[in-house]
Amino acid sequence: MMNGTLKASGVTFYFRNGQMIMRSAHSNEKRSNTRGQFIARQRMKHSIALWQRLKPLNPMFIGGKSTYTAFTSLANRLPVVFCPDSSSLLMPGIPVSSGPMPSMEQRLDIIEGTPALVTDLKRSDLQRGDHLMLYTAQQTAQGRKPIVTFSVRKMDTADFITVDGCLALKGSEFGDTDKGWALVLVNGDRCSTQCIVTRSNAYERYTTEEALAAAAEKYGGLTD
Repeated sequence: MMNGTLKASGVTFYFRNGQMIMRSAHSNEKRSNTRGQFIARQRMKHSIALWQRLKPLNPMFIGGKSTYTAFTSLANRLPVVFCPDSSSLLMPGIPVSSGPMPSMEQRLDIIEGTPALVTDLKRSDLQRGDHLMLYTAQQTAQGRKPIVTFSVRKMDTADFITVDGCLALKGSEFGDTDKGWALVLVNGDRCSTQCIVTRSNAYERYTTEEALAAAAEKYGGLTD
């Protein structure tokens, strides 16, 4: 007994109640695309696009059925953006890790006239085996399509300065409005839950009603 479906020559065969049933594999009915459905699809589409860019770095997402599901459960909380195809947009809050270690608060600031990434982590908070990984997100383009690229590097404690008793990274790169950053605390197979902080607000143009209407039109418009 075949279990499942088989598509051939535009026809689908499947079993129901012990009988083989044949039906057309195609439907002439217009796909339902209500406003709610379209927003949900756009949200998931962007989450998938972000994951495809982040996945090659083997990020740590602990607690879900898979790293992918753990990532998307966090990424689906981001603002919905309406952008073409598989575009991905830099925005604050993009998750780069999730785990049981204490999360750090992080912000972009200006220290003595120089841009900086400032945390609330003190040197005394670091335990044996702890290390810090710096994730960098950068908005780029493939033709006219916006794309976010990610990179990561391990930081040495000597790379940090102390600001109000807490660790910070200082440098001109932290003034780049096309980039975002997140420091992740790692110890063995455990990590902290962290998200990107950025000065970029270019993504906001893709959150408007006009952007929604333009994107929906590419899919044949919205349905009732």
